[in-house]
Amino acid sequence: MAPGAEAAIPPARRGALPALGTLWAPILAAAAFRYACYAAMTALALWAERRPAPSLPDAVLDALPYVDWVARTNFVLWLALYLPLAVALLLSEPRRWIRYMVTGGLVSLARGATIALTGLGAPDPARAGPGIGSRGFLEAFGELLSPLGVFARGAMGAYLTKDLFFSGHAATTFLLLLYLRDRPRLRWLALLAHALVVASVLLARIHYAIDVVGAWAVTFAIYALREGWPRPARAA
Repeated sequence: MAPGAEAAIPPARRGALPALGTLWAPILAAAAFRYACYAAMTALALWAERRPAPSLPDAVLDALPYVDWVARTNFVLWLALYLPLAVALLLSEPRRWIRYMVTGGLVSLARGATIALTGLGAPDPARAGPGIGSRGFLEAFGELLSPLGVFARGAMGAYLTKDLFFSGHAATTFLLLLYLRDRPRLRWLALLAHALVVASVLLARIHYAIDVVGAWAVTFAIYALREGWPRPARAA
């Protein structure tokens, strides 16, 4: 390494990989916290399925086509765009990743609260899933918490037929963008991933446009409360 080069590396990123071995306990705790928050949000979403709710007009959806293949692959697309960036953050800045996971859990709890507070019908009732139907709450809940149920058996589309304010797809990718904003290369990849995910939920008629706007507002507010008002990002 050239003289002075080490000083140019931000302290939080020096020795990131060795730090993974010493941070395994808080990493696992942060992941468990986020999963528990996701489970709580999912329980509230299933509870909201029992509540009648009207569908609303949406100027953005009216101007966009419905794209069937996007609807069928939406959750896989989200995973393919989201997971590599989340792993990159973990490997390069594990301490920041821990904070990111805790913030993500708080965003999930906020989303669960807004789902319980308001009830909106599916943006496109004709393409909504069959719903929980005769299945018990615990059976549907287990499918929604299982990666196999979500990504292989389409549990989200099957059991969650109502609109869920605000968009979890938009919130998760936007939060990742906020935590990667100081990484010159990764922030542009995160921005592209977020834009593609937002487009996908609208083209698939999973959310209203206001769900995306709500995701931006709530996610940014929780991020700012946790991390402070973001400073201008460094130039590439």
